[in-house]
Amino acid sequence: MTPNETILLIAAVLASLVLSGCASIGPGTVTVDRFDYSSAIADSWKQQTLLNIVKLRYMDMPVFVDVASIVAGYSLETGGNIGGQISSADAVQGNSVVLGANGKYTDRPTITYVPMTGEKFLIGLLTPIDPKNIFSLLQSGYAADFILGLTVESLNGVRNRTALAGAVREAEPDFLRALALLREIQAAGAVGLRVDENKATGTTALLIMRRDDVEPDILEKQNQLRRLLHLPEDSQRFVLKYSPSRGEEGELSVNSRSMLQIMTAFSSYIDVPEAHIQDRSAVPTVDTGSADNPASGTLVHSGKEKPEHAYTAVRYRDYWFWIDHSNWQAKRALAAIMFFFTLSEAKGNNSLPLITIPAQ
Repeated sequence: MTPNETILLIAAVLASLVLSGCASIGPGTVTVDRFDYSSAIADSWKQQTLLNIVKLRYMDMPVFVDVASIVAGYSLETGGNIGGQISSADAVQGNSVVLGANGKYTDRPTITYVPMTGEKFLIGLLTPIDPKNIFSLLQSGYAADFILGLTVESLNGVRNRTALAGAVREAEPDFLRALALLREIQAAGAVGLRVDENKATGTTALLIMRRDDVEPDILEKQNQLRRLLHLPEDSQRFVLKYSPSRGEEGELSVNSRSMLQIMTAFSSYIDVPEAHIQDRSAVPTVDTGSADNPASGTLVHSGKEKPEHAYTAVRYRDYWFWIDHSNWQAKRALAAIMFFFTLSEAKGNNSLPLITIPAQ
């Protein structure tokens, strides 16, 4: 092969390498980025929720920051050059070829955060959840005893467990029995929810106890439930209404909790370090009640060492607080809190300034 042919061959190889770098890198990033960002946001959301629950146990201010947008930008630049010299047969310096190549890859995502503050956020935290939204979850298949035990202070005046500023009042036996009966009736498909659109009075939610094609034992449990909640035994439909006291004829009053109340109730199941109990920086630990309580037992553990296999864990005041991966009750409760946070209006004012951080 002559010197000229050699140079042409090398140039062709270099050109092919440069052109191969011109292929689009965008499609290949979709699968990786979509799942990586999704997992990162989900993990941070769990950690933020748990941290704020822990802070409430310490009478600290809960603070939420939402991820508003993620813009992932990529660039790939490649280039090459070739040079050489062909000398005559009797030249001293001989033939030479100089090759060069360069490339630059840039990954620069821009993440935008929204601090959740302002009147709308505060109202969202303090406003009781609409009973219609609570019972809609039951209609979607969520267990009645779990959802109502987490989100309701009382049903028709029959009171649930309450934790407020360190004072805990255990649930009335009739309330726990009513939740258990409602769960069995729900499993049998003998209870449902209907929402009527009334232009004059607004939307009305009806809780319906079905009698057609229902087993006798389920009918008896429906009657027991009516007696426990002071409802007329001959009625099948009850209008859901928010009220801390017993409703009128044909009404089921639901004293639903606000997001702040739900988080505070959850915080009463934290295993607070003894050192923080002694220095009175945290609300004292109380007896978490009987085994009949759907949320009984410690839901959040604490310790000096970071747990290796936790569902989620946060560090606060030199201690780690975490939920075990094996504790499905705690995981379910935390997920429900995040779900209700989305349903509530506690999203802050979107017109507030955004915090944008380019990730280098």
